[in-house]
Amino acid sequence: MSADLLFTNGVVHTVDASRSVAGAVAVQGGRITAVGSASQLASLGGPGTRVVDLQGGMLLPGFQDAHAHPCGGGMEMLQCALFDVAGAEAQAVVIAEYATEHPDREWIEGGGWSSAEYPHGCPTREALDAVTDGRPALLLNRDAHTGWANSRAFELAGITADTPDPDGGRIERQADGSPAGALHEAAIGLIQEHLPRPTQAQRVAGIRYALAEYHRLGITAWQDANAYPGTVEAYAELARSGELTARVHANLGWDAERGEEQLAELIELRERGRIGRLTCDAVKFFHDGVVEVGTACMLEPYLDDEGRPTENTGLDQYERAALAAYVAACDAAGFQVHIHAIGDRAVRECLDHLEAAVRANGVRDARHHLAHVQFVHADDLPRFRQLGVIANMTPLWARAEEYVTELTIPFISARAAATMYPIGSLLRSGAQVAFGSDWTVSTQDPLQQLATAVKRRDPHGEAEEPLLPEERIGLGDAIAAHTITAAHVGFLDDSTGSIEAGKLADLVVLDRDLFGLESPVEAKVLMTLVEGEVVYADPGFEGAA
Repeated sequence: MSADLLFTNGVVHTVDASRSVAGAVAVQGGRITAVGSASQLASLGGPGTRVVDLQGGMLLPGFQDAHAHPCGGGMEMLQCALFDVAGAEAQAVVIAEYATEHPDREWIEGGGWSSAEYPHGCPTREALDAVTDGRPALLLNRDAHTGWANSRAFELAGITADTPDPDGGRIERQADGSPAGALHEAAIGLIQEHLPRPTQAQRVAGIRYALAEYHRLGITAWQDANAYPGTVEAYAELARSGELTARVHANLGWDAERGEEQLAELIELRERGRIGRLTCDAVKFFHDGVVEVGTACMLEPYLDDEGRPTENTGLDQYERAALAAYVAACDAAGFQVHIHAIGDRAVRECLDHLEAAVRANGVRDARHHLAHVQFVHADDLPRFRQLGVIANMTPLWARAEEYVTELTIPFISARAAATMYPIGSLLRSGAQVAFGSDWTVSTQDPLQQLATAVKRRDPHGEAEEPLLPEERIGLGDAIAAHTITAAHVGFLDDSTGSIEAGKLADLVVLDRDLFGLESPVEAKVLMTLVEGEVVYADPGFEGAA
């Protein structure tokens, strides 16, 4: 039987166990049927075969994003989006324009501002008052760990100088104790509970937006890092209608304000969320916050503006014993556990919790993973391999940008600063490293992620010193982290993540071979396919006959 699709006249990096290279790939019925040279596969062509001329370009397994927020991110991009707006003044203009153009919106919602653009990482409520025409407003920082609210929002939420900081959160305050404008971690919820609840239609629209953007960048699968019942229902709607063109491994969000009584609900949601390309077999926890506002949990105290140790070692989102119990309970229920852990103390304690869960419940193929892993103490590097815990990292952050040079290194110990994003050290220790973008915190573009992992500096080549150059990795390892290892984290590696006979034809066509370039960002995605069906094609690509 002739092939449905035949890719030829290019270089095929299979990302199989031997990292082999081929020249052609045949696809039949949505699956890869043969991988070899053009001459070996020529006989598989027939009258009905669609030949894709790679024109000297590159065929890769579709990229997979191991940690992202596509539903929420898509909704944010359809609200007041500041992600591509640089500078406080320009952001104020965009917010004012959005408020004027959407007079029907009860709240001004959105996000994407950067802590690096405001003094001490915290904008003021007065600055937001000036551009929101008296309506309440809440705009999330691009990392979603800080919210920026105006005076009307604080008023509606009843937040005053007398309002205590909630467990796991902090309200930035003026000298008189009144709210200054920024809320960190759990404190954001004091205002979020007053927002209009997203509708099913808004969630579905957000996912549709994300699908189009992800496929344009060559991505065929993702892990939604924090999905709630409404998120799952939106994915399920698209899965039932056949519109979910990406594989989605949703991580069910654990409600920090509740206890183990919610586990039964998550088990039921897991069963309801197994539809087509959608699975919901993981639970997501947050151990800590982020370094730039002093909420990541560190082994050594943060430093003040003068470089002196403070009493702050970060903000735990749970009591240690409680998080250990929840992790063990989820592991016992057969869930994969996914924990946000940025600081080296958070990483160590999460490894402790996962080790305790294995002792209590026994060894299984759980594929637990820690997200972000910005700092790892040298003593904890080998524990990832020993425990089978995967480091789920965003390489784009591993460079000397303002977040690192201005808001991180001056406020942490020299020892911790020397362990930042230890991708190379983790791989050398035998650990598995998967790449996730954390979109919309940063771009989901895999080519930028690969470029930074290899160079440890700005992916577009701006003149900056590499950040800890000893942590650079080879391009082959970087591609594997964004394909087969990311697939492994999502329990998809038996059917995707590499180009091998029998696997699904989730593929991406690039206009050139990445291994022949100075930087991967020089390449361009020409076509993305899911099970052999084209979900994105560059309008100028003439390779498909």
